[in-house]
Amino acid sequence: MSILKQIQQLRTEINEHNYHYYVLDNPKITDSEYDLLMRELQTLEANYPESITSDSPTQRVGAEPLSAFAEIIHTIPMLSLGNAFDNTEVYDFAERATERLQTKEISYIAEPKLDGLAISLRYEAGLLVTGATRGNGHQGENVTQNVKTIKNIPLCLRGQYPEILEVRGEVVMPKAGFAKLNQQQVAKCEKIFANPRNAAAGSLRQLDSNVTATRPLTFYSYAIGAVSEANLPKTHSGILHQLQEWGLPVAQQNQVVQDVKGCLQYYQTILAQRATLPFEIDGVVYKINDIEQQEILGYISKAPRWAIAHKFPAQEALTQLLAIEIQVGRTGAITPVAKLAPVNVGGVTVSHATLHNQDEIRRKDVRINDTVIVRRAGDVIPEVVRVLLEKRPTDSQPFVLPNKCPVCDSAVVRIAEEAVARCTGGLFCPAQRQQALQHYVSRQAMDIDGLGKKLVVQLVENNLVNNPADIYDLSHEQWAGLERMGDKSADNVMASIDKSKATTLARFLYALGIREVGESTANILAEQFTSLEQLELASEHELQQITDIGPVVAKHIANFFQQPHNIEIIQRLQAIGVHWSTKDSITQILTEPTLAGKTFVLTGTLLQMNRNEAKSSLQKLGAKVSGSISKNTDYLVAGEKSGSKLEKAKNLGVAILEEAEFIELLGK
Repeated sequence: MSILKQIQQLRTEINEHNYHYYVLDNPKITDSEYDLLMRELQTLEANYPESITSDSPTQRVGAEPLSAFAEIIHTIPMLSLGNAFDNTEVYDFAERATERLQTKEISYIAEPKLDGLAISLRYEAGLLVTGATRGNGHQGENVTQNVKTIKNIPLCLRGQYPEILEVRGEVVMPKAGFAKLNQQQVAKCEKIFANPRNAAAGSLRQLDSNVTATRPLTFYSYAIGAVSEANLPKTHSGILHQLQEWGLPVAQQNQVVQDVKGCLQYYQTILAQRATLPFEIDGVVYKINDIEQQEILGYISKAPRWAIAHKFPAQEALTQLLAIEIQVGRTGAITPVAKLAPVNVGGVTVSHATLHNQDEIRRKDVRINDTVIVRRAGDVIPEVVRVLLEKRPTDSQPFVLPNKCPVCDSAVVRIAEEAVARCTGGLFCPAQRQQALQHYVSRQAMDIDGLGKKLVVQLVENNLVNNPADIYDLSHEQWAGLERMGDKSADNVMASIDKSKATTLARFLYALGIREVGESTANILAEQFTSLEQLELASEHELQQITDIGPVVAKHIANFFQQPHNIEIIQRLQAIGVHWSTKDSITQILTEPTLAGKTFVLTGTLLQMNRNEAKSSLQKLGAKVSGSISKNTDYLVAGEKSGSKLEKAKNLGVAILEEAEFIELLGK
């Protein structure tokens, strides 16, 4: 086979995989296999640069920065839509259509109204030649270099396509990509984006397409503009299906409905799904499905008579910030919260909004008595988007987080690498008490059987327990007096509590709930220190010398043991009788782990042991247990009803152990 033929075959194969991945949402190969194909094509093109064409899958990289965008005239204007803000306006729209069409029944195609930036893509002979923004509807900006970096926009069409085809659609930034982008912006101390729409628009209008190439943008087509082919489907839904056949993605939520009743049912369905959709929407669009009926209805000056946007309730509103309160989370996170003059946002009355952290307060320059814009998206906690500086009082002062916990007066510490400040009160802090107690009694920690979440909540609400040591001091009468408890249940819980006193150092360290100290780290600490007293005196520097313990974890451990109230609770627990054998630690040190350095993933249901027991057994042998499959995974332990992880392991060539083989490996 000639090199050129080999290159073309690779391009065809990659384009076909792109179609299945981005358009059909049904990938045929793994990401790693796709990467190998792309790398092979890149290598061949690098060796034979004369073979490179503009439609090659490798050409989705940025070009030289532009000094300004050129203008593009739209062959057919990109019109906006009329809006309906309630059901009555939708009925009015439908009534006008039925009168003009002289029919009582109309079929509509209903679509989510994507919240991004409208663009037009022009294909000639199947190749993408230009991409343009809507602009004023008649002329837009030439953003061709930028749209070529968007992975789900095909550089060349597939199948039998018109000589000229203009595709209209929306560039959006998915919610997950938006969240990740803002995390990266914060890490780089750069401005974060207010919402996915602004992020998408700003990314697509970058003069440097290399920047656009790094942004998580995606595209959905919803109409056609100029087209040289007259033999097109006779319905709008048919045209969307044809676009999909040509390789262009369309929203999977599109649906053909009958009459106004069908439209309004669709509206309620999508409104209920809004928070779970992968992208932001601000309403739905109803279009008369029959193309001939569209042509009969025609257009008014700026919008078609055959389509309307049914908007969702506004998600942003203006109000006054009355105060900044401090909340202490279950892990000690100190979160500033804005107390607001109550305002209706998205159909819900909002009186509080998150301010995230001190950095965000400083970046947005939020102050008490400011007039602010508040945003609420679905079930997401409302947040302060920005301040209207022109309405700021002249005597306002910047806000600074306290250096003492407002609940327990412990020191508030912020590690340099983290955005969140935290209370160091740990077991002592009432705000962290319930979560700390639930963790302490859990199966992986002190394993106090029968003392579940509901009982812990009762203990805290009745002010019977302030810290884990108090659990051991409760009388039989106090236990029996709790809701749904009696003498027998009280006896069982007290027996389980007494049994928990005999534990291991690793379990005890994990039970203390030290931030970032999970089961694996607790085991490592128990192996390195022959007594708890040695660990309590260890410095950050000493802790960092231990394998797998970095500066952040070392700081959390040192901070915990520097708090006098934490030491006091530990001493109380030991005085009550909580103990462990130092032989356990010594034995762990002297025994060479048989699975050191190996990474395991557990999936499915094991019959001879539960997931936690399997995980603990592996860790004792020196193995690492991960929650996800990757090329670095050594073994997948596959129990009954194994799911997608098993398939992925097969594709990656990861060794797969059935339960019997796993038990044999553990030596049990």
